[in-house]
Amino acid sequence: MKHSAISLWLLCCLLGTATLLGSCKQSGTSQPQPLNVMSFNIRLDVAVDSANSWPYRKANVCHMLSYYAPDLLGMQEVLPNQLADLKQGLPQYTAIGVGRDDGKDTGEYSPVFFRTDRFELLKQGAFSLSEQPDSFGIKGWDAAYNRVATWVILRDKLTDRQLAYFNTHLDHIGVTARREGIRLILQKMKELAPGLPTILTGDFNCLPTDEPSQILEAADMQNASKAAAIAYGPTWSFHNFGRIPVEERPLLDYIYVNGNTQVTRYRNIQDTPENGYYSDHNPVMAEISIQK
Repeated sequence: MKHSAISLWLLCCLLGTATLLGSCKQSGTSQPQPLNVMSFNIRLDVAVDSANSWPYRKANVCHMLSYYAPDLLGMQEVLPNQLADLKQGLPQYTAIGVGRDDGKDTGEYSPVFFRTDRFELLKQGAFSLSEQPDSFGIKGWDAAYNRVATWVILRDKLTDRQLAYFNTHLDHIGVTARREGIRLILQKMKELAPGLPTILTGDFNCLPTDEPSQILEAADMQNASKAAAIAYGPTWSFHNFGRIPVEERPLLDYIYVNGNTQVTRYRNIQDTPENGYYSDHNPVMAEISIQK
């Protein structure tokens, strides 16, 4: 009788442990985990910016990004020396991207940064916004400059789910280039990440009412600033280092998500350090959760 009682007790303990472990595993993979996404045009490093040039801003930029700690971060106008500074100042991130002039390390980057402790990189790539997306260093359509988009497919270690993330910088002159660039990005999303929750960030160089936004919304992509349950901050993002009157400042920077994600909060970050600006653009940030 004593032996049977001990055996029954051990069996109950084992069953209880198995149930507990099963519950822990299930909760870790089935519940949506919020993640913060940021888009930030950091302004390229040019001496003409004088006191607002990159050497005077880079430490503040890294401090600000470390404070807000986005899980995913898309940046624009990043020159190779700036990318090196960001990698050094943000060691908690993995950076992915190519220079737009040669598809390697020359010209501006539109890189993706992701928290190394949260994500595993599964696939990565880049393409030019042009009629020849596999060729770099060429201007597409009526663009004033050659442009690039960067993409990654990641596994979220907290949920074991995959997601796709695209980041870009549309042309500031070419209306056709902006329209066709967005269409190309949507096409690449279908080719590279079919069925995956997908995030797009970037400086679109146009207003929320312009054609690129209309094209995205027609393709069931949601503008995070509109879709968020709570939105905070100004309705503009470009200020040219404070030179543009507030009433004339446009919103140029965006976070878009597809229907597999829910936007809970959106923040247009108007912070400034004591000694100047982080950039000529505000960073914008959204908290999203990926649904089943």
